[in-house]
Formats: sequence, structure tokens, C-alpha cells
Amino acid sequence: MAVSIKYYTNRFLVIAIWIIIAVWALLFYAFMMDEVYDNVDDGLKNQKIEIIREAFKNPSILEENQNYGINQFRILPTEDREGLDKNHFSREFMYMPYDEEDEPYRVLKTGFYSKDGLPYSLEIRTSTVEEDDYSINLAIALTVLYLLIVLSILVVNYFVMSRAWKPFREILNNLSRYRFGHSKSFEPIPTKVKEFEELNGQIVNMISRNEEVFAGQKRFLENASHELQTPLAITISKLELLMQEGTLDESQLVRVSEAKQSLHRMVALNKSLLMLSRIDNNQYNEMEQVSFNDVLKNLLHDMEDIIEYKGIEVEFREQGNFTTQFNTDLAQIMLSNLIRNAIKYNTSPGKIRIEVTDSTIDIANSSNTGALNPTYIFERFHKGTQDNQSNGLGLSIVQSILEQHKHIKLAYRYEGSLQHFVLKKQD
Repeated sequence: MAVSIKYYTNRFLVIAIWIIIAVWALLFYAFMMDEVYDNVDDGLKNQKIEIIREAFKNPSILEENQNYGINQFRILPTEDREGLDKNHFSREFMYMPYDEEDEPYRVLKTGFYSKDGLPYSLEIRTSTVEEDDYSINLAIALTVLYLLIVLSILVVNYFVMSRAWKPFREILNNLSRYRFGHSKSFEPIPTKVKEFEELNGQIVNMISRNEEVFAGQKRFLENASHELQTPLAITISKLELLMQEGTLDESQLVRVSEAKQSLHRMVALNKSLLMLSRIDNNQYNEMEQVSFNDVLKNLLHDMEDIIEYKGIEVEFREQGNFTTQFNTDLAQIMLSNLIRNAIKYNTSPGKIRIEVTDSTIDIANSSNTGALNPTYIFERFHKGTQDNQSNGLGLSIVQSILEQHKHIKLAYRYEGSLQHFVLKKQD
């Protein structure tokens, strides 16, 4: 799932800072403990020197300090002369009456020779830091520090990133409003950020190139359509003249008539493809408030003859006024295709029922072919088994129009021997 760059950055910052602080804490702990023990050991060694000097001046302390007392050292006679004067440091736990528990001590074990040349062992102890308490306190302090750093970064990031990325969001909003054929629909956003300024420039260049390609395609399609329409119209006229001459027998007339029908289908196909191209290229972009009720009434009046010829009964129910922002030409084309579809694929005699409310238009026609496959009926050039003369673009044109008007959807259902095509406003 895609996330915002602010969340993406914060997530990695939080993880990275946690790892950095954890590594730093371990190194800091090791360094501090080494420094503490080094200072304590230096103090013990200095104390050793003072005790030995005092033993030479006052031999009585050799007998008076055989147990730990106020001076925190003891002197015992020994027979071990090997490495007698070497220093041996250790960490030991000893009972402390004040805390009523064992506490850590740093102990120096060494030895010396008395003024009389006798060997003595010397043990000096001093209280040192409790590593457990120290590590807990360090962990608490670092956790608080981590939370403060992360919170500060999140707060700073929120305000800084929101301000820094504001031009980017405005660029995206402007880009979403851009439509082919209207290069001025995209307005570059002034910004002091170098990357966004470059993005503005690249988008402008891209739009300029797209507009050139779009203009070329539009000219090509319109020219190609016009070039095809002229020879097709001339050929149809010549075939009609040939049929009117009366020199052809019946079989020849049938063949010429079939050729003429094929040319008419080609003319209709050419017009449909040109219309699809114009719709896909957003050439119908003028929007206004359109009353679909009025458009339906005008279409039914214009198609009255063909409806009567096919013996179709029309039932038009107005239970509301379907009004919305739409292109007037596209509304006419869309509803015309839906009604023509209802006429073409109707039974004879048959019926068409149109129900209009404030939010829906239900166009239903009688049918004996059963339900259609909704997966394919809106695909281009898809034709059912009802009419081999169809070019399969009628409903595709309707779907392409609605793709340009997202606030209206078209749904299909088969119910009670009626094919229903329902236009519905989206909230």
C-alpha cells in the first residue's frame, strides 16, 4: 500500500535513530565504565603507596589492620613471595549494613615487605558504581532522550514538510485538471524549490509535446473522415443512379442494393469512429445545466415514425426532473444511442418503457433473447446475435461519454423480459 513521503521518511528516521542511539548507548556505557574503573584503580594504587609508606614509619599498623575497618584495608602476613608486589584488581560484592544488601566493591590485592623484610599481603577496597542501577538509569535517560528527539523530528517534519511539499500538491492538483486540447488548463506553480521548478518545466514540455501530437492526430482523423465521406457519398449516389436506370435485372439489383447497404454501414462506422475519437480527446468540453427530460422528449418526437413503423408502444413516465451538468451534444448523442438501441433490439410488436426520476433514468425495452452479458456489451465492436448489420459501437459511445462525466454511471439488468439500461447520478 502506498504511503505519503512524510510518513515514509518519518518511519525510517524513527528506526534509524533507534539503532543509532542503541549502538551509541552500548559504546557510551562501555566507555564510561572503563573510565570509572580507571579512576577508581588509580585511587586504589595511590592509597596502596600511602599505606606502605605508613607501614615503614609505623610498623604497628601491621598488627592493627588485619580486618577491614574504617580505613577499608587489611594487612595479613603471607608466605607467598612470588609476584608479591603486583597489583590484582577485582570486583566483589560485600555486605553493607546501611543498605542491608551486598553492594559492588573494587578490590586491589597486592603485597609488600615490611621494614623487617617480612612479606605481607595488602587488600584495599572501595565502593564503586552499581552497574545494574547505572545501566537502568542510562536506559531510562536514553529512552526519554529518544522520545524527545523523535517527537521533535516529527513536529519539525510536520511543519517543514507540509510547507516544503505544498507546491508539489498544487502541481498535482493543476495536473489533474489538465485536459487534452487545452494546454492553458495547467498552470505552473511558482516555487523556490529547485526540484519542483524542474518538475514544472518537464510537465510544461510534456504537455507541449502531447498537444502537438494531439493536434496532429485530430487533424488526421478529421481529414481522413472527410476524405472517406466524399468517395463513399459519390459511390452511393452512382449506385442509386444505376438502380434507377432500369437496365439491371433482379439479381443484379439485389447485388447493387447489398453493396449500397455495405457502403451505408461504412459511412455509419466512419461517423461513429470519428465521434469516439472526439469524445476520447475531450473535444466536447463545454458544460452546462442540461434537462435530460427535455432531451428525451425531443428524441422520442424525432423517432416517432420509426417507432410507429416497428409497432412499438412507448411509455414515458416522469416522476422527477433529471438535471445535471453535462455537455448538451453528448447528452443528445448518449440518449439517442440508448433509445435507438432499445428500438433496434426490440420485439415486433414491442414496447419501450422510460422512467425518469430526479436521480435515475431507466430505459427498458421488451426482448425475447434473455439477459445480455454485461462484461462485453460495452466493449467496442462487440455485436450480439440480434443484428448482424450493427457496427457494435452504440453502447461503447455511451460508455465513452460517461467516462468523461464521472458523476453519472450506467448499469444494465434483465428483468421481467425487459432489457434495462439505467443512468444514475453518483453522490
